[in-house]
Parts: sequence; C-alpha cells; structure tokens
Amino acid sequence: MSKTVVLVMLEAGDGDAQAFRDAVETDAELRGGVELRFGRGEAAKEMIGDAEIVVSGNVSAELLAAAPNLRWIAFWSAGMDGKATPEILARRLLLTNASGVHGPNIAEHVLGFMLMFTRELHLHMRAQTEGVWNRTDQLQRRGANELTGQTLGIVGLGRIGEALTARAKAFDMRVVATKRRPEVRYEAAVVPDALYPPEELPRLLAESDHVCIALPYTAETHHLFDAAMLACMKPTAYLYNIGRGRIVDEEALIAALQARRIAGAGLDVFEKEPLPADSPLWRMENVILTPHVSGQTPHYFTRAAALFAANLHRYLEGKPLENVYDYERGY
Repeated sequence: MSKTVVLVMLEAGDGDAQAFRDAVETDAELRGGVELRFGRGEAAKEMIGDAEIVVSGNVSAELLAAAPNLRWIAFWSAGMDGKATPEILARRLLLTNASGVHGPNIAEHVLGFMLMFTRELHLHMRAQTEGVWNRTDQLQRRGANELTGQTLGIVGLGRIGEALTARAKAFDMRVVATKRRPEVRYEAAVVPDALYPPEELPRLLAESDHVCIALPYTAETHHLFDAAMLACMKPTAYLYNIGRGRIVDEEALIAALQARRIAGAGLDVFEKEPLPADSPLWRMENVILTPHVSGQTPHYFTRAAALFAANLHRYLEGKPLENVYDYERGY
C-alpha cells in the first residue's frame, strides 16, 4: 500500500525542499512507495487532508486540524521544545526529530569557544578592535594555556556530545560526561574517559576545566544550572551552553561571572532571545556570545533529509523508528 508523504516546508526555502526531494526520489524503494507533495501556507493546508506523514519545522493547530489521517510528524529540527504543542500531544501522534544533524557543526562551535578562552583570543580580539598592542603579560592575566591535559565535562552525551568528545580527544583532553541511558550509543568508537549518571553532575563539575551543556530543555532541566550547581565548578573553569537558554539561571550565571566564581562562559543560547540590549552579558570581558547560530551549517537539510529517508524506510517496513519523541520525558 502506498503512503502519502507531505513535505510541508513552512520555514525552509526551495533549496531545502530539494534536499528532501532528492533523498526520496533518488531511492528506488522509496520512490515507488510514497507520494511526495510540497506546499507552504494555504497550499499546504489544501494538500494535507489525506496525509499520513508530514515533514516540517512546525505544525500549527490549524494545519493539524486539517489532517485527520495524520500518524507521524517528522520534525527537521533536533530540539523539540515548542514543537510538540498541546494540540499535537493530545493526538498522541508518532513524533520524531532530526537529532544527529548538528553533531559536527555544534561540536566545532564549542571547540571554538574553548580555544578562544584557552589561548585568550577573546582578549586579543577586543584589543584589536581598540587598536591596542596588548601582550598577555601587560594584561596581567594568567596567560595563554593549552587544552592538552585539561578535562572537558559534557552534560548530556548525545550525538553532539559524542562529536565533541572525538574532537576534544584530538587535543589530548580528558573527557567525562553524564548520560541518562549509558546503553544508548551512536558512535561506538567514541568513548569518554568516565561516564556518570545525571545525579553525579556535581562530581563532573568539580573535575572539569570546561563544561558543555548539551541537554534538551524539559521541566526537569529548567534552571538545572542554578547558583548551587554553578558553585560546584572550579573557579578556573569555563561554561558553554549550546542546549537551551532556560537550562541556566541567567541571573545566577551573571553573578558567578561578575564575582569570578567561574572563569568565563561561551553562550549561544539565552533565556530570552534576542538577548536584551541591557543584559550585562554583552559587556563582560569573560563572556563570548553568539546569537543562537551554533546549529547553522550548509549541510543541515542534506543531513536532515538523509535521516528522514532512513526513518521512512523503517516506517514502510513496519520497523521501530529512530529519534522518537518520548511523551514521558518530554524530548
């Protein structure tokens, strides 16, 4: 029996839609088993009525109501907060995300933060914009260091965490991580030096020179990094957040940075986005900010389409899908 696959490109451009078209239409098995439709806005609403599967960035309540036969929504984003709306959850639909699409680019982004702080490049960039020749000894700071031999703590060892582990190992770093389900691994060859359950997060923080938050946002992780948790970090350690802004209590983080209770922070996500112009984070010397861009890569939709096509094979064969949303955990 053929399936109807509607690719609802509500947010993506034509080139992104083409990545999904290529992934399906160049596969002989999928090409014969599905009917592809592409649409946006009102056109999507008109063609979604008999759809069994929808691929999209978001599905509005209006669009959902127009799809009575819908069984599976494949989101092309990795994060699910804000995607699994009450209307969607009430339908108990099969939901999947594109976890894995971000591994290389976000790992490189975090590594960029780490190298900038370790080599004090953030200070030299500030001096460059001011036209000042400032050597580190003139700045009266600790001086440039090396990642070699330092410990990286990864909070949430998923695909991004594994990609970061592989890159940190290339710098001869020790890597420790937390993971709720240690039996779930994506790259068997990528092995951290120590793996802790989530409740041992304070232990990880106490050991780490660099801490990367790579968790999904849920009720459980809301403000996980509060003043008490930040106090578990070394005063010489750096914090990086590429997960979600609300995992960190931003006021507590600002206080810790101002008091130098931690050395610095590289932040790509924030409690409120765009980050308000009056936030102290903008002007802090020990902070590097990027405007939620760590996920950007020219390979995004090619990877997302490949993940979807692999899952579509499983769906048509009646096999369990990967990246399935867990209604109990909320991600």
